[in-house]
Amino acid sequence: MNQPRLKEFYQKNVTGELFKQFNFKNVHQIPRVAKIVINIGLSEAKENIKVLDTATEELTQITGQKPLVTRAKQSVSNFKIRQGMPIGVKVTLRNAIMYEFLDRLINASIPRIRDFRGIEPNCFDGRGNFNLGLTEQYIFPEINVEKSDKARGMNITIVTTAKKDEHARALLEALGMPFKKR
Repeated sequence: MNQPRLKEFYQKNVTGELFKQFNFKNVHQIPRVAKIVINIGLSEAKENIKVLDTATEELTQITGQKPLVTRAKQSVSNFKIRQGMPIGVKVTLRNAIMYEFLDRLINASIPRIRDFRGIEPNCFDGRGNFNLGLTEQYIFPEINVEKSDKARGMNITIVTTAKKDEHARALLEALGMPFKKR
């Protein structure tokens, strides 16, 4: 199997660049992408269970991997949720599929966002992980707008091995993530 294009780019160009930029003592200190977690919350699934099927199908098309149905851990009466009810779907991507998805996200999907001026650079969590919130799934070319019943938002978490946010930001910038200029 061929190596994903973005992984090859990371190994040839990004690792050497980050090694020089931050003066790491060891090659194992160079940050890398560990996994990507994509989560869709489905609050309307408590009334209409078919929403779960369409969201599962769309997330499968986007990622190429079948999502896991997440269930409520405890009952919340104010939200009319009982323990064990399905409330979302999530996918964890690793290795080759992760790099393929990240490549498609950076080069094909993010440029399709309406009125796009760059991604906010302050979405790091303090431990080198990046969170990206999307308002609709239609930015992905795999989704057919005619077959989809409604726009759903999703959260994409890019987990890196970086210890500091500045290292993770440099990694994502080197991979091509279009952050807003300061």
